[in-house]
Amino acid sequence: MQVEVEGWVRKAFDASVEEFLALIEESKEILYEEKEARGGSGLVHISPQAARNVVVVGDIHGDMESLVHILKDIEDLNADRIVFLGDYGDRGSESVEVYYLLLKLKVSGRKGKENKIIMLRGNHEGPPDMPVMPHDLPFLFTEKFGLRGKEVYKKLKELWEYLPYAVLVEGRYLMLHGGLPVNVTSIEDIAFAYESHPSSSNFEEILWSDPVEGKGNFYSMRGAGRMFGEDITERVLRAVGVKTLIRSHEPCEGVEVRQRGKVLTLFSRKGSPYFNTRAAYLILDENAMREAKDAGELARSATRMW
Repeated sequence: MQVEVEGWVRKAFDASVEEFLALIEESKEILYEEKEARGGSGLVHISPQAARNVVVVGDIHGDMESLVHILKDIEDLNADRIVFLGDYGDRGSESVEVYYLLLKLKVSGRKGKENKIIMLRGNHEGPPDMPVMPHDLPFLFTEKFGLRGKEVYKKLKELWEYLPYAVLVEGRYLMLHGGLPVNVTSIEDIAFAYESHPSSSNFEEILWSDPVEGKGNFYSMRGAGRMFGEDITERVLRAVGVKTLIRSHEPCEGVEVRQRGKVLTLFSRKGSPYFNTRAAYLILDENAMREAKDAGELARSATRMW
């Protein structure tokens, strides 16, 4: 894969407007087909018996160097799935190029009826009624493509509507970008959170919420989502039948274990404006897929830090 990645990176910086638009359209068609196959659900199921190596990547935020590092690092792994937890653009000057590389991976990731690349929706890929500020991406597209950058950005926003927003490794892990909705009673509440938006806050909380130590829940200072305590996490994880929540959304030194091992936060980019000195991704190997691990165990055994 290394030769392909290097070629795709070069192309990411040289791609024309037409080439970028064609890539978005091809990706959107694949994502549409996948969503239809899920019955409109935003939840991707991964059977722990069918996948032996699952790579999980946190926020990238336009950091091409970190993304390339991860892709080259897992070159010989032969991963069954690569799960990206959202927040692909903004904050990094190479956000446009990161999107090109990720979409190139997506269209090249077909494996039979399944696609090994799973791109989840983060709060930086949210719907129009949940804007993120500051939002650098439209300006970066205009900087790269001039007036036609607005056209590319508009098409990319249309693609976001087809992205899933959660992954369930049955009986093991729940993966999403932000946090657990406080009123979840079953996995269906997560699977169809977008369909119930905005009458329900479940989708907003999936994209925006953060864990806190202690119990209870309250409004987030982010202006969207909620802060949710260990009692919420315990109840929701039990309702969906898993042991550990794997999420991103918050800057940290690669990984952070929260709520006595129930929550693992993963951050996969380095540098300004977050100034973390370390970044990380996860490899859920055959052992981690066979038997559910808590966040502490994953931080010790599944984390690849740099």
